[in-house]
Amino acid sequence: MPNTIFERLARGRPAPAAEKPQGQPKELAEALLGWLERWPKPIVTPADIHNDGPRPKYNRETAIRSAQILVAHGHLQPIKGPRGGSQWRIIRESLTPK
Repeated sequence: MPNTIFERLARGRPAPAAEKPQGQPKELAEALLGWLERWPKPIVTPADIHNDGPRPKYNRETAIRSAQILVAHGHLQPIKGPRGGSQWRIIRESLTPK
């Protein structure tokens, strides 16, 4: 028998839902690549991806991981940002179909 009011109230509640995964890294990178085709600036930052990027929302870690995948495929080039932060130059030639 529950001893406190909180235990009694929690008795009928379902278990908290686990966080849904935001997607596989490859799928997130593909969505980011499609978004980069429409991004008007030559440089993109993790904050740009988080604030304006494709859905699902990217947090800093997934933005960086997705950008690293695109770096490996030649779509982005890492550059030093102010205060040593992450930034990438968009390689527009690799975005256009040949």
